[in-house]
Amino acid sequence: MATYIPPGWPAGVHPPGSDDFESTAVGWLLDVVPPDYRLHGVLRRYPIALATMARHHSKACVEGARQGYRTARTELADVLPPHAVDTVLAAYRKEGARLAATARAVGLVERALRGEVFTPKMSPAAMAQPQQAGPQQAGPQQAGPQQAGPRAADPQAAHHREGDPKAKEPKAAEAEMAGAGRAGAGTGPAGERPRAARKRKAT
Repeated sequence: MATYIPPGWPAGVHPPGSDDFESTAVGWLLDVVPPDYRLHGVLRRYPIALATMARHHSKACVEGARQGYRTARTELADVLPPHAVDTVLAAYRKEGARLAATARAVGLVERALRGEVFTPKMSPAAMAQPQQAGPQQAGPQQAGPQQAGPRAADPQAAHHREGDPKAKEPKAAEAEMAGAGRAGAGTGPAGERPRAARKRKAT
């Protein structure tokens, strides 16, 4: 089974676990750090120490490029023409991207020298794919024939309610009773009594 190599692994460095991994890693790391680092034999004997120093050096280079890019226009505007300042900024952008990629590669090599085993990771797009839907089956809660609820209209019941005086609304019934009382106040035996009293006085 082939050894998995993570993205960003430096070209020229053999895969982790292979016979020439450490030797090729040391040669590549010595190209990352300043040339005088080759004078120190301890860095060749202990590749992890070399990788640690290369990590600090590469991160410092990235931070220096970022700081130089932020201040280039103000520091160079008085001594360079505008088009030259723009060219310097373009160089910062290009070299900054290269330095950042080198710093990431140094980190991968250091992790491998410390014994870490890289494994492929599933991409977020593959994890987000929904599962294929199977044939839909009818559940136990299928709706049966609709039945009339307790508030369903019944023509016969409505007819009986219309004919029943008790079915009228209380307010309407009270209004009708009050109107009937006012209309009948002057008629009937109660209304005839005042007229009879006036006839007796006249006689």
